[in-house]
Amino acid sequence: MAPLADFLLAHLPLASLNVPYELTHYVPGKTPFSTPQEVFPALVAYLVIIFGIREWMKSRPPFKFQFFFRLHNAFLSSGSLLLVLLIMEEVVPLWLQHGTFWALCDDDMWTSRLEFYYMINYYFKYIELIDTVFLALKKKPLAFLHVFHHSATALLCYTQLNGKTSVQWVPISINLTVHVIMYYYYYATAGGAKIWWKKYLTTFQIVQFVIDLFVVYFATYSYYAANYFKNLPTLGSCAGTESAAVFGCALLSSYLVLFIQFYIQTYKKPAGKKGVANGKANGVANGHKTE
Repeated sequence: MAPLADFLLAHLPLASLNVPYELTHYVPGKTPFSTPQEVFPALVAYLVIIFGIREWMKSRPPFKFQFFFRLHNAFLSSGSLLLVLLIMEEVVPLWLQHGTFWALCDDDMWTSRLEFYYMINYYFKYIELIDTVFLALKKKPLAFLHVFHHSATALLCYTQLNGKTSVQWVPISINLTVHVIMYYYYYATAGGAKIWWKKYLTTFQIVQFVIDLFVVYFATYSYYAANYFKNLPTLGSCAGTESAAVFGCALLSSYLVLFIQFYIQTYKKPAGKKGVANGKANGVANGHKTE
């Protein structure tokens, strides 16, 4: 039973549109942005564009773009909410039926619907790159954390789709939940709202990576223990390729370090230096600046 997904299928004219198979299923080489020849040039273009805009804006006044900025954030907040609800609708019954380890590691946890949802989440990452375009046009500093996090997360989602890691619903679901709140924060503050819980949103982002790392390291350990180190205790192997698992562990580990560093610089500086820290890294730990 998937009431929300069934409702959307019943009310959206997808069947009548004859949507190609590769747009609803991940087919390397046919699905858009499913090859290195597409992904890496797109991410390089992102870097060229944002730093090109920054140079172009040096002699120009900042743009406002309030309406489009708020529309962008409203779309990502509401879209993230819908997507996380659809994922949970698919995951929770399987989790309750088969147990936690099965839900994290079994090959059958890669359902056709989850694959489609992972694809949508992946494409969201390219839409989120527009965040940086707004920053550059508004002449806001392009923090390393922001640029690295946005580009690397698109690459992370690409590797996990190719690697078919069964555990990825956990970091994706938590990340979408964070984005529901985070993009609402930017939507609201761009409209003049005063939000008091910015610091707690940054804390939530750090907690996100702690949970992510616990789960992905557990899944990676399970895979290696079951396949290479038979003497180690394990509940069994975990679905997904080795390269995707290792890359996921390494990148998420770097995120945790960078986000903790951001938190310390932003919120833990001595009173006399806090203004300087905020000037360099104000905003939640996505690398955005407070609007």
